[in-house]
Amino acid sequence: MSAPKLIKPTESELEILQILWNKGTATVRDVHEELAQTKDVGYTTTLKLMQIMNEKGIVKRDDSMRTHVYQAAVNKEKTQKHLLGKMIDSLFGGSPTQLVIQALGDESHKASPEELEKIQALLDSLKKQ
Repeated sequence: MSAPKLIKPTESELEILQILWNKGTATVRDVHEELAQTKDVGYTTTLKLMQIMNEKGIVKRDDSMRTHVYQAAVNKEKTQKHLLGKMIDSLFGGSPTQLVIQALGDESHKASPEELEKIQALLDSLKKQ
């Protein structure tokens, strides 16, 4: 059996995946209504994109009923790790340090005290290894 192909979702596909990861399952209308809260997107565009995602194997579609229900076919954590690794390699020259410095130094996305505590705990754990 061959290894599964690495999924490379587009930005629009990632927006849909985020909705499906949060909801578990959703119809095209559910996804469209959530997308429409933050961007100008047509229903048919959402439908076509989700059909393409189904063909790519990014989502699964249950078409046993009149209204098709979709769910993510890719794992959220694996997808995040894969995309993060690509970003570190291509954008930060392979340096996770540069990524962290940029992320924590960004004034528009300040980490909360709780997030900083989690980061510190991770750093402490990594130092012990």
